[in-house]
Order: sequence, then structure tokens, then C-alpha cells
Amino acid sequence: MAYFLGLFVALVAFWLGMSGHYTPLLLCLGSVSVALCLILAYRLDLIDSEGSPYGRMLGFSLYFPWLMKEIIKANWTVIQACLRADLDIAPALVKVKSVCRSDLAKVTFANSITLTPGTVTVAIEGDKLLVHGLYEQDSQPEAFAEMDRRSARAIDGRGATT
Repeated sequence: MAYFLGLFVALVAFWLGMSGHYTPLLLCLGSVSVALCLILAYRLDLIDSEGSPYGRMLGFSLYFPWLMKEIIKANWTVIQACLRADLDIAPALVKVKSVCRSDLAKVTFANSITLTPGTVTVAIEGDKLLVHGLYEQDSQPEAFAEMDRRSARAIDGRGATT
């Protein structure tokens, strides 16, 4: 029920914010639109913890600044590699085991890796991610453990349990 109410509030706020008109006719049409969206979301079984991420806002708001810091650090490493006269990169493909339970947490972890310059998530198979990195020494599975733990805590609401 909480996810249903959260979706209702989000849809009403979005509609009112985008419309900007509060005449009786438009408010009625907006009510019908919101009701229709809620009915369709319920019928399609989209109202769940992954479809309505309102409970994760706090965890993600704590994760986002940390991720930005990691992206800036990785940018600096890639910029240094580009500006050197000799290209000393040593690319590597590694498999990283994740502690994330939900698909949303795994995708968040994979996207966080890809957002970090110098690394790309190539594939996700079960709880393992195939990651390509510019530097073999920086692309070891343990190098991603902190990001994995923080992704799991932000999205699944828990830390690593190994």
C-alpha cells in the first residue's frame, strides 16, 4: 500500500508541476489521468519495491556524493594516462562477484562501474559482473568491493554479508 500511495503522490506532484493550470476541467482531467496510470500500474503488477523507489531515496542520497568523488578520482587517473607521452595502460577483463540481492542494486552497481572513467561493465551473469578496466592493477575484483557494498546498502538496504 505504501508503494501505491508513493506512486500516487509522485504522479499528482508531477502532473501539477508539469501542467501549471488549475482550472476545474484540467484538474478533473489530471485526476482521470492519475487514476488511469495507477490502475494500469496495478494491473501490470508494477507497484513494488523496485517500481516505486521512494524508500531508497535516503540511501541513494548518501551513495551519490561518494560515487561522484570516485568518478572525479578516476577522471584524474584517466586524464593523467592521456597526457603522458607513453601510453602505459594495461587493459584487463575481470569477473567481480557482487553482494547485491536485487536486480536494481546489481544494475546500480554495474552503472556505477561504467560511470567511473576507465572501467566498463560488459556483462552481468547472476551475481557476477564482467568488467573491463584500463589498468590491470586497478581492475582487480577487490578494487570494486567498496562500491559493491555501498550499492547494496543504498539500494537493498544492507551491507555486504559475504
